Amino acid sequence: MTRIVAGTAGGRNLQVPKSGTRPTSERVREAMFSRLEHYGYIEDCAVLDLYAGSAALGLEAKSRGARSVVAVESSRQAASVARANAKATGLEIDVVPMKVETYLATEPSERFDLVFLDPPYDVSEGDLGVVLELLVAHLAPDAMVVVERNKRSPEPAWPARLVLDDDRTWGDTRVWSAVVAGEGRLEA
Repeated sequence: MTRIVAGTAGGRNLQVPKSGTRPTSERVREAMFSRLEHYGYIEDCAVLDLYAGSAALGLEAKSRGARSVVAVESSRQAASVARANAKATGLEIDVVPMKVETYLATEPSERFDLVFLDPPYDVSEGDLGVVLELLVAHLAPDAMVVVERNKRSPEPAWPARLVLDDDRTWGDTRVWSAVVAGEGRLEA
């Protein structure tokens, strides 16, 4: 069992799909969100949670004041768990049961300020690079992208518009963040 760390739903338990997902640990979420809040990437932001699983990252963002959250998850079972978690916590998010690549290939209906990518570890670096390329069209001018992988994974191949901002490791988890080149909030 995992739970929301802070915000309006802080302490609420979340269900986790029986298989096929790897929820971000509370320790990692707490550290990530502390940094994101410090730089203004949560409050009143539009958030996109790709490979959402239980939607723990998107729900954590919504609990802490995100304006909107879209959680994209291809597994119908995991998407169902994400919807149940949203209902149980009272946090309104949009759960989209679709492959990440399919969602990103559509014309963007909104631009996102913050994007989480926590793909399964078996997603290749090449496939992750394709997803990052497709993602660029969905980003707000000062967006941040956060990628979570196994600590042994190489740095993602960032598209030209994104530049590495930070790289941290917690246990077996490595997290990179990148901002839109020349326009991120951290460069102000």
